Amino acid sequence: MVPPSICAPQPRPDPAPAQDGAAPAAVAAANAAAASFTALTSRLDYLDAASIEQVRQAYRFADEAHLGQLRDSGEPYITHPIAVAAQCTAWKLDAQALMAALLHDAMEDCDVTKANLIDRFGAPVAELVDGLTKLDHLPIITREENQAKSFRKMLLATARDVRVILIKLADRTHNMRTLSDTPRSKWARISMETLEIYAPIAHRLGLDQTYRELQDLAFRHLHPWRHATLDKAVSKLRNSRRRDLLQKVQTEVSAAFTKIGMKVSLTGREKTLYAIYQKMKLKHLGFLQVTDLYGFRIIVPTVTDCYTALGVLHQMYQPVPGRFKDYIAIAKPNGYQSLHTTLVGPSGVNIEFQMRTDAMHAIAESGVATHWLYKSQDTEGISAEHLDTHQWLQSLLDIQNETRGAAEFWEHVKVDLFPDTVYVLTPKSLIMALPRGATVVDFAYAIHSNVGDHTTAAKINNEQVPLRTELKNGDTVQVITDPASTPNPAWLSFVRTGQARSKIRHYLKTLAQTEPQGLGEKLLAQALRAEGLEQLPPVDATTQPLWDKLLRFTGNRTRNELLTDLVLGKRIASIVAKRLMILMTEHGHRPDALLLSRERYTSHETLSQGSVTLDGSETASIQYAPCCRPVPGDNVVGYLGHGEGLAVHTAHCGVAKRLQHKDSERFIAVDWSDEPTRMFETGVVVTVTNGKGVLARVAGQLANSEADITHVGMDDEVAMKTIDLRFSIAVHDRTHLETILHNLRHTPSVIRAARMTPKV
Repeated sequence: MVPPSICAPQPRPDPAPAQDGAAPAAVAAANAAAASFTALTSRLDYLDAASIEQVRQAYRFADEAHLGQLRDSGEPYITHPIAVAAQCTAWKLDAQALMAALLHDAMEDCDVTKANLIDRFGAPVAELVDGLTKLDHLPIITREENQAKSFRKMLLATARDVRVILIKLADRTHNMRTLSDTPRSKWARISMETLEIYAPIAHRLGLDQTYRELQDLAFRHLHPWRHATLDKAVSKLRNSRRRDLLQKVQTEVSAAFTKIGMKVSLTGREKTLYAIYQKMKLKHLGFLQVTDLYGFRIIVPTVTDCYTALGVLHQMYQPVPGRFKDYIAIAKPNGYQSLHTTLVGPSGVNIEFQMRTDAMHAIAESGVATHWLYKSQDTEGISAEHLDTHQWLQSLLDIQNETRGAAEFWEHVKVDLFPDTVYVLTPKSLIMALPRGATVVDFAYAIHSNVGDHTTAAKINNEQVPLRTELKNGDTVQVITDPASTPNPAWLSFVRTGQARSKIRHYLKTLAQTEPQGLGEKLLAQALRAEGLEQLPPVDATTQPLWDKLLRFTGNRTRNELLTDLVLGKRIASIVAKRLMILMTEHGHRPDALLLSRERYTSHETLSQGSVTLDGSETASIQYAPCCRPVPGDNVVGYLGHGEGLAVHTAHCGVAKRLQHKDSERFIAVDWSDEPTRMFETGVVVTVTNGKGVLARVAGQLANSEADITHVGMDDEVAMKTIDLRFSIAVHDRTHLETILHNLRHTPSVIRAARMTPKV
């Protein structure tokens, strides 16, 4: 048992005022009752005696751990864990989950360790509590970053055991129910967090009742005046003539089903205040313009009865066009199934009806928690309904493996929490659900990461389409792959799903980490030669202390990370080389005076052994500057940008000259390979006499000169006697470019042909 001293008692606030003249003794008695295990006992009838005793032991442990602590309301703190556990019993969670619910704040608020919990209650309970516990607050990171770390930890624990998020949602629900007891300064932050994070998670997991309650509670505390105004308006409407209309509809519908002998459960449902507010806000409506405030839910025995009920209703009232949805044939990603239809009732009032079976209703209200609600029954069908939800939870682990920071992880996950869904088909007629706005690339990654990585083209409904094409309901999508194809960085500008985004970024980061290391080694070696040392120290047991000291100086974790940072411009090779020279001198190395003199006086005039050779095979680490577009044969220089890799400019480029004047130490020697591996793009401007067919003649001459045209532009003033045609073309080298310009100058109607030069 944890001793009482384990938690320092908080100062007791002023007692809550007695309500309705109740004596302080009565309030104390009520608090004591709420803080006792008796408050939970009546809800545990679905557990066996041994399990109830385990829950009781967890209660006693938590009660002692929180002894002396009070909530903002003045109640004993233990009333909160009991309320969280009580919410979990509504989902019929098992004993381990209830124990974790009672203990969920013990590690965060008291000096209880995970080891303590393992010893006392076993590893499974300890893992659940650990998944619920926020990370320690670190002074070096912001509150937003710390929050992102906490959510990442919680969601990854959820992926391994969904009970973590169920307990967390129960915890947040009780905190929102009692938010009015906390200082008002906290209301906005906690309410926004609830709307942006917890409510969407509840919806994604199919917990509709919790989702709706969290939204309304957050709305009440985020916009108290708006909530009160809407509440008053809805209450007034509820007591007006419309109530009689709804009673009439209920009577008529009940009579219709009785007439055909179908047993149904008919209940009224009211649109939540937050949903009304959102509709008014998004569609710019007044309150009286929101017509579908009320609806009915019809529970029937079988799936066939759902469609029969739909037919009965459509015979009674006129359906509103475009307001019918069949979520039975195509379930929502969170497992939700129902038929939805909106009908025009008496006096022209729109009324929504939902038809579903008992099992569908359980899933709609409790989502993934249905597994425990129906644990004693055959859950095969229910498990199938939640296949997409569990796949999403599993994908959290994949996204975690492919992201570096917690903020990036949370950025990916948030994308999937607001999925206005579209349904598309594979060529084999398998239905797939994706967020609205998803593209062909998202579809490819949803099938499998290997399919996404090697996607080259796609067809929608047997027609070739660009990869950025957004999918629509009912599209049949076919992805064409090529084993040699790799993800394109441009895909990040249009993909919609967190899974696709994380996979693409993971590939690009892996490429960025592996490719530049050889180049980084060359850069550091070249800079070290300028300090008089012939080569880098090897990586072995003898020199490891030297490398460790250098890494402490640069702030890098590994040698490879340092080399990558040199290429990305995050570190300057000359500065790192100077430090490395000092460390090598301490280990007995001496600079070579002859090498020192030669390198320092010739490094910018002749290319040393450590210069970077360009052949066109480079990808992420080397970029050819778009301002001057160098080609083999040009005199070039290399600039290490801040986090942008090595940019290659022509030596006479005005942009490069300005950079050299401002930041000369970031320039390094570069040279062309004797055998470039590809063609290079550059620009030419051709001034022509305006006339019929002149563009075709110029383009034909470029083709005859074996130049690939990648883009064509011209002046807007087409009525001018002369006009400038601007071409982007791919050439082999400078000699090839000169030949092309010579041929163009001898083409009829061409006045002038020259290479485009960057504007200074």
